[in-house]
Amino acid sequence: MTKARTPRERKAQRSALEVPALGPVGMARWAWRQLTKMSTALVLLLLLAIAAVPGSLFPQRVQDPDAVADYIKANPVMGPWLDRFQLFDVFSSYWFSAIYLLLFISLVGCVIPRALQHFKAWRSKPPRTPRRISRLPQYRKVMLGGRDGAEAPTPDDAVEQAAAALKKRGYRVQVQDLGTGAPSVAAERGMLKEVGNILFHVALLGVLISVAAGSLFGYKGQKVIVEGESFVNTLVDYDSFNPGTNFNADWLNPFSVTLNSFEATFNRDTSDPDHYGQPTDFNADLTVRDSPGADPQDVHLAVNKPLNVDGTKVYLVGNGYAPVIRVKDGKGDVAYEGPVVTVPSDSVYTSSLTLKVPDARPDQLGFVGLLLPTAVSQDGSIPKSVDPGLNNPALILSSYTGDLGLDGGQPQNVYVLDTQGLTELNSMSNSNGPILLDGEHRKVDLPDSNGSIEFLDVKRYVGLDVHSDPGRIPAFVSFLVAFGGLIMSLFIARRRAWVRATETEDAQGVRCTVLEYGLLARGEDHRLGAEAEKLTALWTSLWEDRGVREYHLKSSDKA
Repeated sequence: MTKARTPRERKAQRSALEVPALGPVGMARWAWRQLTKMSTALVLLLLLAIAAVPGSLFPQRVQDPDAVADYIKANPVMGPWLDRFQLFDVFSSYWFSAIYLLLFISLVGCVIPRALQHFKAWRSKPPRTPRRISRLPQYRKVMLGGRDGAEAPTPDDAVEQAAAALKKRGYRVQVQDLGTGAPSVAAERGMLKEVGNILFHVALLGVLISVAAGSLFGYKGQKVIVEGESFVNTLVDYDSFNPGTNFNADWLNPFSVTLNSFEATFNRDTSDPDHYGQPTDFNADLTVRDSPGADPQDVHLAVNKPLNVDGTKVYLVGNGYAPVIRVKDGKGDVAYEGPVVTVPSDSVYTSSLTLKVPDARPDQLGFVGLLLPTAVSQDGSIPKSVDPGLNNPALILSSYTGDLGLDGGQPQNVYVLDTQGLTELNSMSNSNGPILLDGEHRKVDLPDSNGSIEFLDVKRYVGLDVHSDPGRIPAFVSFLVAFGGLIMSLFIARRRAWVRATETEDAQGVRCTVLEYGLLARGEDHRLGAEAEKLTALWTSLWEDRGVREYHLKSSDKA
């Protein structure tokens, strides 16, 4: 019977079996090993993709701050919580940045040791010939000499000739044990497979660095230019500007752009009524100066044909009409005169218009309404636009007077007029009716001696999107390198081959040299058998005049 152990003895035994504590250094080493595993890098890459999903589900502050404000206002309970977790600033959030940095560190920890290990393997000699080549997955034999009076080469000569032939096929070779009676050659090829794998991971690092450089030092801005007006690439000249985290305004390229004319082409094929009036092409003629004092250049800007000024891309992203309006206040002074940018709302370019006139006296004036490029009215009804072309332009406006709230310092949307607290002068529901300005009625006096409004002309405008991304070209190059590395790692096979030559006699007692060779693949290689057949054909052509005879065993034939 086994003697029962006391509690003290059982405790002592458990203590003897316990693993000693790792300590701070050991824990740090263990954490580093876990972080630099390839499986960890794959998990972090998956987490990065998942973390980017909210960026497409919720509006992002860097792209449209007004949409974020509207979302929070429409969701007073959930919106502030989403903002606390930075779901409206996904790509600059602390949790997205943490995953990004961990992935970067993990890839660096994976690639550097792997590259050093492969460099050592490349410089090392091929492994020695195994004693039993017949155990390799692909095994063959050929006999040289002993037929038709052909003299067999010596084993040393056969091995040296085989080594030269393998070297021509791209193997790195090492001849072993010459003069021993059973010389051999060890050969290896496909080292570029691992190079491709390393290049792929290095290129991923390049993509991460390029994207980070673009978000840190790049910028994106929008500008609306009316025909005849200019845009200078300075911070104050943008309508909206989204800089990178570490962007410096002094880095802006000092170029300027003047919009000479804009032309929109519409479908006029009456045989295709479903597509009649749809836009087919947009073209803008610009005058560009790369720097102050530089010679002007005439540039043709079109959709998907951006302007490139020293790496800064200018895209044509929008267009519309800008009616030229003159507003006189109650004192008879011109309070506003110039083009007003409208926002198209349908396929026939029915465009909403908002005009704020804070300089009017004694009271400020505001106007909202529609621009109709081709206005048509039937049976005294309200006109509507029937074509996007500028054939019969008309304005239908409502007017207001009062404090527009522009003097309080609070930013406002230029395309929205807050009518609360304003006195309505003209509207559809007002006894004065709306203001109608067209080719026959160019000027209308406002009620209660608040001035007048006059429709002078219509110009075209374009919306420009200006991008500067210093990481764009490096990211593209990194993508090409990653693609090339992936192709290399997928289609280059890493193989080892050994050839051994021994001297013997055939059944008639004639001296012969037996050449046995085998192949081994590093990993899965379904073309290994085809390579063995190619080597057999190589030996046959090499020793065709030496009475070569083939008798080989495949792996499936071995007992």
